[in-house]
Amino acid sequence: MFESLSERLDSAFKQLKGEGRISEINVATTVKEIRRALVDADVNFKIAKEFTDRVREKAMGEKVITAISPGQLMVKIVKDELAELMGNTEVELELKANPTVILIAGLQGSGKTTFSGKLANFLKTKKNKKPLLVAADIYRPAAIDQLKVLGGQIGVEVYSEPENKNAVQIAENAIKEAKAKGNNVVIIDTAGRLAVDEVMMTEVANVKAAVAPQEILFVVDSMTGQDAVNTAKAFNERLDFSGIVLTKLDGDTRGGAALTIKYTVQKPIKFVSMGEKLDTLDVFYPERMAQRILGMGDITTLVERAQAQFDEEQAKKLEKKIRQNKFDFDDFKEQLQQIKKMGSIKDLLGMIPGVGKAVKDLDISDDAFKGIEALINSMTPAERANPELIDGSRRRRIAKGAGKEIQDLNQFMKQFEQMRQMMKMMNKIPGGAKGLKMR
Repeated sequence: MFESLSERLDSAFKQLKGEGRISEINVATTVKEIRRALVDADVNFKIAKEFTDRVREKAMGEKVITAISPGQLMVKIVKDELAELMGNTEVELELKANPTVILIAGLQGSGKTTFSGKLANFLKTKKNKKPLLVAADIYRPAAIDQLKVLGGQIGVEVYSEPENKNAVQIAENAIKEAKAKGNNVVIIDTAGRLAVDEVMMTEVANVKAAVAPQEILFVVDSMTGQDAVNTAKAFNERLDFSGIVLTKLDGDTRGGAALTIKYTVQKPIKFVSMGEKLDTLDVFYPERMAQRILGMGDITTLVERAQAQFDEEQAKKLEKKIRQNKFDFDDFKEQLQQIKKMGSIKDLLGMIPGVGKAVKDLDISDDAFKGIEALINSMTPAERANPELIDGSRRRRIAKGAGKEIQDLNQFMKQFEQMRQMMKMMNKIPGGAKGLKMR
């Protein structure tokens, strides 16, 4: 995700490469490139200008001039400002009511129904809730069937009244059903249209008035950029929703919606949804997203997903080794094996510092790492623990043992070293390793 923006920002930071200090001239040049990158990413010019004005002001501040090198300083400032633009801190769902009613709204095609299933799965598996899905889309018959299929896949009951064309009645009856059966969360999937219209707005507003939901989540296709932001404004004016869900983020190479929607409507992004799998739903962490946009990876999320598959001791061991710059080939191989169990391989690789750029143009399948694993397996235990030992003769032996060309090994080792250098740099940047704290 955000490949275009990441590349443009990386190019902007290179303006400061080799500079010994911050000056008005080199900051002005870099800031100008950052502003162009944001505008090209479909960020509103006014927002882009305000953003870069704050970056310039902080970069020229006396307190930070001698803290770190100009390039590192600018990366740190831009990371903090991106996180602030997207909300700064994560905002969780309000789940105290019993039952908690969550109303799902958005345009047709935005991914509302799929998200409803993902949310039910998230609340069931991560929050120990007993959700009830409600099919309140009375215009699209396939929506009811789709929700029932999703509910069946995750073991969550779906309430529907196929013959009833009154969405308010369906929602009210569903809540009664939830109270009778002990469901402590009710997720209402409402109808969408191809565009904002008065009939749709009135209907969803009537459902809101009738059931008084604790949460109203606006689901938006992030790939639509500024159109997504404008749609969010229209919905918020009528519904005063409590949070935003960005779908199809894995296909968004620019990032305009993610960067500006919170600023525009002053409502938090609560979830990001990628792909069709029902476990591909993540709480939105602004700082982690800022790190990923800047190519700094997202080790915190990677560690958390590893924790979900393995015990906490293993995750803490990985975190400690990254902090101490001791990440070796054994750790890399272990992560590859874990990654296979944690979802999209390419997306997860983007969470490892330095790797995202190396794989961004590759079509990676689930067995794409067999060659790399063969190379690592061909190394001795000492070589896996100490990559510095691998000289020319060792490289020839390793490549031959893995049935690969020496060029394959050289390329892999170069990418591995780039990743280690990125991790090392993150540990030097003030606050760069802040996100590694175990939650």
